[in-house]
Amino acid sequence: MHSKTVAIVMTTSKILTAVVSCATALMLVHIIPDLLNAKTRELFLKNKAAELDREMGLIRTQEKTGRHVRMSTHEIKSALDRHTILKTTLIELGRTLALEECALWMPTRTGLELQLSYTLRHQNPVGFTVPIQLPVINQVFSTNRAVKISPNCPVARLRPLAGKYMPGEVVAVRVPLLYLSNFRIKNWPELSTKRYALMVLMLPSDSARQWHVHELELVEVVADQVAVALSHAAILEESMRARDLLMEQNVALDLARREAETAICARNDFLAVMNHEMRTPMHAIIALSSLLQETELTPEQRLMVETILKSSNLLATLINDVLDLSRLEDGSLQLDIRTFNLHALFREALNLIKPIATVKKLFISLNLAPDLPEYVVGDDKRLMQIILNVVGNAVKFSKEGSISITCFVAKSESLRDSRAPEFFPVPCDNQFYLRVQVKDSGSGMNTEDIPKVFTKFTQSQSLTAKNSGGSGLGLAICKRFVNLMEGHISIESEGLGKGCTAIFIVKLGIPESLHESRLPFVPKVTSNHGQASFPGLKVLIMDDNGVSRMVNRGLLVHLGCDVTVVSSADECLRILSHEHKVVFVDVSKPGIDSYEVAVRICEKFATHRERPLIVALTGNTDRVIKENCSRVGMDGVILKPVSVDKMRSFLLELLEHRAPFEAQ
Repeated sequence: MHSKTVAIVMTTSKILTAVVSCATALMLVHIIPDLLNAKTRELFLKNKAAELDREMGLIRTQEKTGRHVRMSTHEIKSALDRHTILKTTLIELGRTLALEECALWMPTRTGLELQLSYTLRHQNPVGFTVPIQLPVINQVFSTNRAVKISPNCPVARLRPLAGKYMPGEVVAVRVPLLYLSNFRIKNWPELSTKRYALMVLMLPSDSARQWHVHELELVEVVADQVAVALSHAAILEESMRARDLLMEQNVALDLARREAETAICARNDFLAVMNHEMRTPMHAIIALSSLLQETELTPEQRLMVETILKSSNLLATLINDVLDLSRLEDGSLQLDIRTFNLHALFREALNLIKPIATVKKLFISLNLAPDLPEYVVGDDKRLMQIILNVVGNAVKFSKEGSISITCFVAKSESLRDSRAPEFFPVPCDNQFYLRVQVKDSGSGMNTEDIPKVFTKFTQSQSLTAKNSGGSGLGLAICKRFVNLMEGHISIESEGLGKGCTAIFIVKLGIPESLHESRLPFVPKVTSNHGQASFPGLKVLIMDDNGVSRMVNRGLLVHLGCDVTVVSSADECLRILSHEHKVVFVDVSKPGIDSYEVAVRICEKFATHRERPLIVALTGNTDRVIKENCSRVGMDGVILKPVSVDKMRSFLLELLEHRAPFEAQ
């Protein structure tokens, strides 16, 4: 019974075990794939973790390398000297990459060799050279990447051979040497790569260390940065050189400017002195010749005196031309703008030219357009000089025939001249352009000779061949005067023997008011006063020059005046009385304050009617002198040299009108 029970229990247990085993087997069919999946994920995560660790290590290494690169490039760029740049590069690379040696091979002047120029440890003597055509050098120069080279090649032998050792790995990289071309201060220069330097880097010997990719990239980046820094240094050196050169040029220009200013001052002083010194003897010659002309002379003597007068007047004109030209060239001559009678100016010029034209049997005509304003604003003295020069040339070079002078207001469409592209007329209110055309039937000239007539001291070959005389200054000065008046002058001729036509255009103003336009026209010196004299007219002359005193006294005595001469201001003021009607004061001589004398004369008398008329004798009537004369209350200005007719006309105008005016 007991055995049967045991058998039943055992059988039941086996059945239950079999059931459990079946159940377990069924469960394992579902659990094993999940376990395998979990194990696979575990291995995947471990691999990912290891990969992330490697990447983080690489990132940290790259960050460290980047910091070193930035520090190195900053150190390199902060240096502006090429030697400092290259030395700093080796030091920073040696410290960043823990190098045993680092060297830089630079090309020689010939470009056929590389010379060891910079080393980190100074283990090899600087100056050692190798041929540039070595295969290893060509290999490195052919790419912009860092290249591993054999430690035994010539450029890699950077330490002396001492015992046995295992050299470390060596890499080399090219460094572009950028050269400047087309360097300019304000523009970025062009850079051209003509040659390369060679940088060689050696890892520590007897070590298993190898070059990593990021280290090679660092070397390549540093090589590029060195090239940029060297280009900046080259630009700086070139700019410093250009600055030094510019400073030298500025110093030279400043010295030249000061020398030029000194020369101009010396020339002006010389001209001022020569102006006075030349006019004084000319004044004596012309004045005494004019006095001699009014005495009883034989025909032969009168001809000689007239020749002396003509030659003296020609020389005086030449002196005036030279002085005018000098002031025109240095810009000191300015126009004297005032209102004047334009019609009367042309008639006066015609009256001055007519006697010469009559002698040569030339018919001369003047045609003034109906719309030509009578009163205008401008420099009548310079306009008269232009007219006399142009018309005088027409008379000089014409043997027969006629000369016509035509004056009219230039229309805007006729102002532009293709032969004068530099002339830009600018019409404006209350101003107009005066066009004067002088046509003659004279000798004419070749077309190629026309530009020469406006060059100073130059005459055309055709005119010179005819022995017409002249200094070659008249038209050169006229051109400058016309330019000052914002105009243009030209000459036209169809050839020799066909006459010439001179045309000049000047800009003049129109008076703003009727009252201004009615200002009296003051005639220049005329010679139609016959033999007028001034008996008993008491005149006082103050002049420190004995010859000038004698000449002026002779002129005035000849005109019947009672003349007293003095040589100093104190003597003049002491002798001056109410009986004196005219006082001539020489204002040309430096060192004597003639203007102060005029002021003290005005102060000596209570009213203008009581004091004598004060006249300035001068060799120069520029604006400064005329303004000074007007400022101190002088009544007239007379320009040396002075003839009898000139003095007679001047006194008649002065005593008749008692109005300030100027006699040329």
